[in-house]
Amino acid sequence: MDFFADFEFVDVITSGAIGEPGRRTFYIQARAGARTVTIRSEKQQVAAIGKYLRRALAHLPVPEGQPPRSVMQLVEPIQEAFVLGAIALEFNRTNDEFVLHLKEFAPLTQGDDEDEFDDDEDDEDSIEDAPGARARVSMTRAQAMAFCDNADRIVSAGRPDCELCELPINPDGHFCPRMN
Repeated sequence: MDFFADFEFVDVITSGAIGEPGRRTFYIQARAGARTVTIRSEKQQVAAIGKYLRRALAHLPVPEGQPPRSVMQLVEPIQEAFVLGAIALEFNRTNDEFVLHLKEFAPLTQGDDEDEFDDDEDDEDSIEDAPGARARVSMTRAQAMAFCDNADRIVSAGRPDCELCELPINPDGHFCPRMN
């Protein structure tokens, strides 16, 4: 599927989860006016985007204003555009904005070779050039900070981690490999 959503001026970029802890489905949602694109993701992907945005924001002036927490909720109905695979983040100094590139997950097919990729090769354009669904979302520093704060809340609202092995503890118990 060659779906492309380009949000040059996004109203809201947020994340959310649906379901019970341990069985939640995570989403990233971009909204601009009446347009909404929702992308299914993994918890770790939401956390990673928040982490890298925070790291970049630490080197920039503190953004002014943030949207209210209620705006950061997922808007229903949830209509999944694609499943998230590759993520790229850039900062556009000219426009003082972050640009988040989200690419559809594409599993290896018969004949694909995992060792085919050269780590030394410049892959800057790979997300833009590769076939498949993708989204490009531009956000202000304040929107990026709001995404980070919301992502932290969403990720931490799940199952608590075991203090010994750092694996999630299920409501019905947990087998800790370090308690062996």
